[in-house]
Amino acid sequence: MKFSYSRVSTFNTCPYQYFLRYVEKVKTFPNDDANNPLYLGTAVHTGLEKTIEAGLMDYLSNYPIISDLQVNETIKLEYVIAKGKELIPDGLFELKVEDDEFVGYMDLLVPKGNNHFDLYDFKYSNNVDNYLKSGQLHVYKYFYEKMNPGHVIDNLHFIFLPKVMIRQKKTENLYQFRKRLCEELSKKEVKIVKVDYDFQKVREYLESVETIKAAVEFPKNASRLCPWCEYQAYCERKDDTMLLPSKERRNINKIDKKVIWIYGAPFSGKTFLANKFNDPLMLNTDGNIRFVDAPFIAIKDQVTVEGRITKRKPAWEVFKEVIDELEKKQNDFKTIVVDLLEDTYEHCRAYEYENLDIDHESDAGFGKGYDIIRKEFLDQIKRLTNLDYENIILISHEDASKNITNKGGSSLTTIRPNIQEKLASKIAGMVDIVGRVVADGENRVLSFKSNELVFGGGRLNVKGKDIPLDYAELMKVYEEANKTVGSTDEQPKQATERRSVSFK
Repeated sequence: MKFSYSRVSTFNTCPYQYFLRYVEKVKTFPNDDANNPLYLGTAVHTGLEKTIEAGLMDYLSNYPIISDLQVNETIKLEYVIAKGKELIPDGLFELKVEDDEFVGYMDLLVPKGNNHFDLYDFKYSNNVDNYLKSGQLHVYKYFYEKMNPGHVIDNLHFIFLPKVMIRQKKTENLYQFRKRLCEELSKKEVKIVKVDYDFQKVREYLESVETIKAAVEFPKNASRLCPWCEYQAYCERKDDTMLLPSKERRNINKIDKKVIWIYGAPFSGKTFLANKFNDPLMLNTDGNIRFVDAPFIAIKDQVTVEGRITKRKPAWEVFKEVIDELEKKQNDFKTIVVDLLEDTYEHCRAYEYENLDIDHESDAGFGKGYDIIRKEFLDQIKRLTNLDYENIILISHEDASKNITNKGGSSLTTIRPNIQEKLASKIAGMVDIVGRVVADGENRVLSFKSNELVFGGGRLNVKGKDIPLDYAELMKVYEEANKTVGSTDEQPKQATERRSVSFK
C-alpha cells in the first residue's frame, strides 16, 4: 500500500475509519447534500485550474436533480473561484508526487527559475488555524525534493477561499435571501497564508506510517468529527443501508425477513391478519386496536402540562423516536406493524409545515416543499423497512376514488393504497409483496393481482394470485418462494415480475 497524507491523517483521526476506508475498502452511497465538502472542494480546484464554468459544471454534475440549494452553492462558488483566480500565480496544477511508499498531488507548484519553486495548497474553508497546524505542505516539500534532486521549494502557502454559511430566513423569499448572500460574499476576501517549513511535521508523518504498518487493531475514536464521517451510521448504529455491497454474488438460500404492504377497505381484516404474526408491536395511528391483543405505541401528538405551560411533541417526532429505539434491538419483538402508513405521512407533512412555516407544500417555492416532505418521509420509512426484525408489516386503507379513461373513452375506477402515487411506487420498491384485502361478506381474500386498475404484486412469484386472508396461507407464499429462491432457472422469471407493482 502506498501512503498519502490524507490516509495517514485518517488513521490519526480514527483508526476504525481508516480500516473501513483503506483496508476493507468499504464504499458508501455518495452524500447528496448540496454542501457536500468533497463536491465543493473538487469544484474549487477545477475552477482555479481551468475555468469558473468548468468548476460549476463539475459541481452540478454530481446531482441528478438541481434544486435551489445547489444553485445557492454555485453562487458562492462563482464568487470565491473568481476571487481566487485573481490572486494565484501561474504554475503547474495537480502535480503528482510518487515513490514506492508515498503518493500525493500538489495543488499548485510555481516555478521561480533555477529549479526553485513555491508551493500552494487550496482550501475552501474558514478553519484557518486548524489547517496551519497541518503537516501536508511540509510532507509534500520533503517528498518532492527527495524525488527531484536539485529542486528546491522555497515557500509554502495555503490559499483559503472563504465559506459563507447563512440560511434563508422564514421571513425572506428566495430573491431576498440570495441578495443577502451576495452581500455577505462581498465582505469576504481570499487569504494567502505563508507557512514556515517544519521538518518535525515530516518526522511525525513518517512515524505514523510505521505505526500503521504495525497496526493489528483499529479502534474507534469518537470525536466532534464523527458527523463528517461517511461511516457514522454504520459505526454507531450498525446501519449498513448507506454501504455499497461488495461485487461478490450472494449465496441465496432462504428469504428470512418478510416485508409486506397490505391495504384494503376499513374493517376488512388487515390489522387482524397482522396481529397473527409472531410477537408483534403495533405502531398505531388511528386507535383501531380494540380487537387485537398486540402491544402498541400510539403514534399521535403527545401533550404534557407543566404548571401553566402546555408542551406538545408532534406525532412525527414520536414516530422517529420509536424507530430510533427499535434500531437498538433492545427488545423481544419479532414483528413491527405500522397501522396506518398514510397517517404517518400526514404527520410528516404537519411536522414539516411547522418547520418551514408554510400552510401548504406549494408555499415553499417551486417543488421545494414537496421534495422536502417526500424525502423526509421516505428516509424514515426506509429506516423502518431496514430494521433487523423478522417481519415488517405496513398497513393502508384503499383509495377507490380516482378514475382513468381508457382508449375507448370509458371511465374506469382504480384501486390503490390511500397514499400519493409517487410515494406508493417508492414504497412498493422497499417491500417483498403488496396485497389487497378483498372482503365479500364473510369471504375475505388477500389478492396480489396487478393491472392498470389495481395496485398489487411484488418480487415474489405471486402475480395474479388470490389466497384466503389467513396467516398460514400467507406463509405458504414465502415457503413456495423459498423452494425456488436459489434456483438459477427461476431467476429470469422473478426478475420480470419485480416490476409488477405499477400505476398506469
